[in-house]
Amino acid sequence: MNTHSLSRAARGVFRRGFTIVEIIVVIVIIGVLATLIAPRLIGRVGAAKTSTALSNANSIAGAINTYRLDTGSLPTGPSVMFLVERPTDVEADKWHGPYMNSRENLLDPWGVEFVLIVPGQRNFDFDVVSYGADKKAGGEGEDQDVTNK
Repeated sequence: MNTHSLSRAARGVFRRGFTIVEIIVVIVIIGVLATLIAPRLIGRVGAAKTSTALSNANSIAGAINTYRLDTGSLPTGPSVMFLVERPTDVEADKWHGPYMNSRENLLDPWGVEFVLIVPGQRNFDFDVVSYGADKKAGGEGEDQDVTNK
């Protein structure tokens, strides 16, 4: 050791950690950044779920068209479970399903089963609808209905 480092050690100049003021400043900076960024990220989560619901509704609509080609008709009820389980009123030799891999594929991003509307309100033959985050018809933003194209 040289004399210069001995004199610093003797004076207690070496720092071993952060002061409480430095820690508080870092926490305040992180808090400010979080309040600026969090609302933007939360808005994007809702948009991502809406986009996923639209994609899933279109996939279900494709499966329904295949079902209709096989059986010659569309179910009249709102449930889309006929894509994974053969309805009792459909002959076994006409139903070539399941048309979707699992029941989970029939749920929207909010965990609710998609609804089949026959005849369609937006499309001619039928609509596949998710009622969004509020799980009610209508709404705006994240709560708006999502219908296949």
